[in-house]
Amino acid sequence: MLQRSESSPMSLRLLSDRQAALLAEERRTLAAVREALERFGASDEDRAILNRAIEQLDDFFLLVVVGEFNAGKSAFINVLIGQDVLEEGVTPTTAQITVLRYGETMAQDGPGNGVVTVRAPAELLREVHLVDTPGTNAVVPEHQTITERFVPRADLVLFLTSVDRPFTESERAFLTLIRDWGKKIIVVLNKIDILEREEEIGRVIDFVEESAERLVGIKPPVFPVSLRLARRGRREDAAVWEASRFAPLEGFLRETLEDRERVRLKLSSPLGVGGRLADTLLGQVRERLGLLGDDLTLLEDVDRQLAVYREDMTRDFRFRIADIDNLLLGMEQRGHAFFDETLRVGRVFDLLNRSRTQEAFKREVVADTPEQIERRVSTLIDWLVDADFRQWTAVNQHLHERRRQHAERIVGGSEQFHHDRARLIDGVGRQVQRVVDTYDRTREAATIADKARDSVAAAAALQVAAAGLGAVVTIAATTAAADITGIVLAGVLAAVGLFVIPGRRHRAKQEMRQKITLLREQLSRALHQQFETEIQTSVVRVEESIAPYSRFVRAERTKLADAQQTLDVLLGSMNALRAQIEDVP
Repeated sequence: MLQRSESSPMSLRLLSDRQAALLAEERRTLAAVREALERFGASDEDRAILNRAIEQLDDFFLLVVVGEFNAGKSAFINVLIGQDVLEEGVTPTTAQITVLRYGETMAQDGPGNGVVTVRAPAELLREVHLVDTPGTNAVVPEHQTITERFVPRADLVLFLTSVDRPFTESERAFLTLIRDWGKKIIVVLNKIDILEREEEIGRVIDFVEESAERLVGIKPPVFPVSLRLARRGRREDAAVWEASRFAPLEGFLRETLEDRERVRLKLSSPLGVGGRLADTLLGQVRERLGLLGDDLTLLEDVDRQLAVYREDMTRDFRFRIADIDNLLLGMEQRGHAFFDETLRVGRVFDLLNRSRTQEAFKREVVADTPEQIERRVSTLIDWLVDADFRQWTAVNQHLHERRRQHAERIVGGSEQFHHDRARLIDGVGRQVQRVVDTYDRTREAATIADKARDSVAAAAALQVAAAGLGAVVTIAATTAAADITGIVLAGVLAAVGLFVIPGRRHRAKQEMRQKITLLREQLSRALHQQFETEIQTSVVRVEESIAPYSRFVRAERTKLADAQQTLDVLLGSMNALRAQIEDVP
């Protein structure tokens, strides 16, 4: 059994100046890690693990024994301290964490919080606490969970396996967990007494070393022992004790638990825990940044679509308004031809018949121009409404695809982050979907038509009376329900150029050109203003619908970029500290 020598382990409180400085720096670094975990959304469990690791700096050295049930963990501890303190058996005998501490007499406390404390008068326990754990492949799943949660608190892990079943699947998984927490591992290979030849033992050792190296990246110390023989040899049977091969393991532990090495392990252990937690959170941060990067790409794509939508609509509108403009230019050309034909001396008697001239002007010049303009404006409004609907549909498809990708890519991490993000994506998606589902094109067209009627009618209310023998164009506004623009061009030029003599033809053409030009400008300006208003309204509605989602993405991206930088710096600091701790003489 392990005896306390002259160079027995010393309390962690008795540190060299260099060790004390490293301890102070470690406390500051771990405090910064704790703040980062809280600030950037680590789970309550992870924060509790770090708090325990920090508290562990002030506690006794914790040597944790793990392995499958029936691997001999309890027997190993009994041999190590030289007393039969723990119950042994072929069935699972440890259902909770058992911590062995020093006591003048045998005593047991608990269980409290799943931990039983056993006190025993063993010299080793004066400076080191031993921990017996439930089996890693325990029949009761909660037993393995208890063990997994205790591993971060370990300063040194003794991993028990056996030659008859070395490195089972559950042992591989558990060794990976220990590695992830940055713990130093010693592998104890039990039951070598069932092998008859040294070559067989050597092959098993090689297998365990190679398997462990593949899992943890380094080759851990492997000690083959027979706990059955060690128990017998403890009773002063030197030959059996030597055959158990327990002495080399005991000597290694004695060296490991000397002051310098024990302090090194004690200081390194919380940094391993902090590094694991920071690295895990950093992975979650990067995963979230990836999600938000895709979200930002979607939002930028929507912004580009809206910009292209505005450009395309503006370009197409110019063609459509030019079509309406051409109708008025055509009417002007017909008016000039009418004046050439009518305002001449040969038609002077026809000019005396005012009503006939007016009817001829309406029939030949005005013709169906009002109806054509009405149809063009109606078509323009339908085009505007359809484009608005297509824009909403495109945004809805983007959000639907994003919701599908979100459901596929959630890989864990902060539940609050994923909840908030999913809530916003779903909420915005439902809002856009409602717009698409309830989009009433007839109602939208009527609304735009009403606005166009008011705007165009106000712009085109030109009242110019006939004067003398001049040609006059009268523009009248109407509120007839069937007249979308509010302009009845059949009456616009109803009173035109009566009793005109050939000498006044040029003046008549000039006045008509002026009035038609003014009408074109007024109508174009009014339609342009209404078009700009509707396009802006369409774009703003889309932008406002996705604004909460956009704000969340941009705010979280800024926060997570800060988290990534902070965690990278902290991981670098912890790695540097671990290197300094290893170099302390």
